[in-house]
Amino acid sequence: MAPGELVGGAIGLTGGLIIAFLAKSVLFEFITFAGRTGGYIAIVIYIVVSIFAAYLGARVGAKQRVSIGGVANVTVAQGGTPKVLDTSVIIDGRILDIVRSGFLDGPLLLPRFVLRELQNIADSSDAMRRTRGRRGLDVLTKLQALSPLEIVERDYDTVSEVDAKLVLLARERGGKLVTNDFNLNRVANVEGVAVLNINELANAVKPVLLPGEELRVALIKEGKEPHQGVGYLDDGTMIVVENGRRQVGETVDVAVTSALQTAAGRMIFARLKR
Repeated sequence: MAPGELVGGAIGLTGGLIIAFLAKSVLFEFITFAGRTGGYIAIVIYIVVSIFAAYLGARVGAKQRVSIGGVANVTVAQGGTPKVLDTSVIIDGRILDIVRSGFLDGPLLLPRFVLRELQNIADSSDAMRRTRGRRGLDVLTKLQALSPLEIVERDYDTVSEVDAKLVLLARERGGKLVTNDFNLNRVANVEGVAVLNINELANAVKPVLLPGEELRVALIKEGKEPHQGVGYLDDGTMIVVENGRRQVGETVDVAVTSALQTAAGRMIFARLKR
């Protein structure tokens, strides 16, 4: 349970016991006149009411998630904002290089339900999904050697979607969600949870190519438009070359004409140098 839930649950439990004690005083006034038997009945009723009121108070109080100064920010004070990892960023694998470079500080949190999802993918009957799942487990093993990785046992029985659970956990722990899932990114932004998107980071650090710059690129396939050839830079940036269809399969020199930034990444347009 989160610190706020523990504090709320303790307050609710105390309130429930106080209510049970007050109820006991009233019960004893009306029942004890029956003698010793009435006293025993009053004690049994008091025990039942105490258990019920304490349980109900603890459950209701835990849902309030009370925040007391210093308690909710313990993880922040211990080493930065917690980072909650989702399944897609673990399978992607680039999180290893980011952590190794030191650009991602603070404790890393791995929810138990994310680990279960990875295990299910690794045990899938589909060969591609099985490979992706095993790669994710290998990434976790290497990640543990680089940085402290906390397995969070917190779960939400009333929520079935993993994405919704991740958003709730990040909000409870006051952390940021690390992902490269576009839809999860949008949902987290709507919920007011900070997101670190690996794809956005990759696009931000790509070199800026200005019109007129020259490149050497291997054309590997035809473009959608007639006479176009398509190649890729080392970072995955697509380059569309005008009149490059005949040179598909060759490495050619090109000059950049323009660049287009899309939600999926950056696209470069160029023409053959000669």
